[in-house]
Amino acid sequence: MKKQHKTNAVRILDSLSIRYTLHSYDPDENDLSAIHLAETSGLDIDRIFKTLVLAGDKSGPIVAVIPGAENVSLKKLAASSGNKRVEMIHLKELQPLTGYIRGGCSPVGMKKDFPTYIDESALLYATIYVSAGVRGTQMELAPQDLVNAVKGIICDIV
Repeated sequence: MKKQHKTNAVRILDSLSIRYTLHSYDPDENDLSAIHLAETSGLDIDRIFKTLVLAGDKSGPIVAVIPGAENVSLKKLAASSGNKRVEMIHLKELQPLTGYIRGGCSPVGMKKDFPTYIDESALLYATIYVSAGVRGTQMELAPQDLVNAVKGIICDIV
């Protein structure tokens, strides 16, 4: 097991006294998908949530946290976020905007507090997994704790 260092996301959870468990894995640079993570780590794909960064035509950057095997509904997310349309940001914008790289983007601890929309299916589980802010580490925490940490909005976005 490799040594886990504290990421910005983990430091924020600590400062909020939110309980979490870190899970390390060896990331595959050729396949950073949540499905691949589930297959190789033994984590439950239904409880792995991926973080997507999009841009709304009215709101600017927004964050979507959705089940790892699903795709975000741009129409539902636009409606939930008060936009007419939303689209994924370009990959080259991800790190300058959030401070995170693809495959290691956490909903917690981005450079700014962007509006964050969490799919309602997260509430079906006692705990879910989200990126800890680096490739190779997932944070397991209660979905309501994630909502509280990012001032998230629960809605149907898949």
